[in-house]
Amino acid sequence: MHYQKEIPYSVEIEIESFKEEKAIIKIRAVIHVTRDSQKGIIIGHKGSMLKRVGTEARRDMEGFFNKKVFLELYVKVTKDWRDKPLILKRFGYQ
Repeated sequence: MHYQKEIPYSVEIEIESFKEEKAIIKIRAVIHVTRDSQKGIIIGHKGSMLKRVGTEARRDMEGFFNKKVFLELYVKVTKDWRDKPLILKRFGYQ
C-alpha cells in the first residue's frame, strides 16, 4: 500500500518474541528477504518506509489487543531461504 516499488514476493515475517505484560505487549519481529536490494526496498530512505509500516502495524495491533504495543522490526537478508528446507520448516512451511 505504501511502497512505490513492488514488495519482493520472497519476504517472510518471523516473530522472534511476543511478551504480554499487564498494560503492554512487546513484539520483536524479523522481516526476512533474500537479497540486499530487497532489504533497501523494505527499509526505504533513512528507514522511512519501515517506520511507516511499523507504526501502522502497531496501531492495528493496539486496536486488536486493546493494549499498548511496543513493536521492534528488523530486516535481515537470509539468502535463498525459500530453497532451504530447514528454514522453510522453521517458518512453518512443509
